[in-house]
Amino acid sequence: QVQLVESGGGSVQEGGSLRLSCAASGIIFRLYAMYWYRQAPGKQRELVATITTGGSTNIADSVKGRFTISRDNAKKAVYLQMNSLKPEDTAVYYCNVKLSVDYWGQGTQVTVSS
Repeated sequence: QVQLVESGGGSVQEGGSLRLSCAASGIIFRLYAMYWYRQAPGKQRELVATITTGGSTNIADSVKGRFTISRDNAKKAVYLQMNSLKPEDTAVYYCNVKLSVDYWGQGTQVTVSS
């Protein structure tokens, strides 16, 4: 079955960096676009970054210039590099793939303190 496992979250000071990883299994990874979402307490889940099968990326305006998304098809992994982190980036970050339904990882907590 499809499984997505995120890692790399943690607590950092404002201005710090984190790199999130998502390991996928149960899919032919190279055939699918991959997504990173986040959900802050009391807020709706929002799309942060997208990477297509060809490697084209789209980054939400709120994090543009600070976050980058990449993928390694050989490792079946997608990454989110987060730099210049701000307290408003505090959220649970989720990896997502869209087949006939959406599949989600368990999420990884990112906490940014000022």
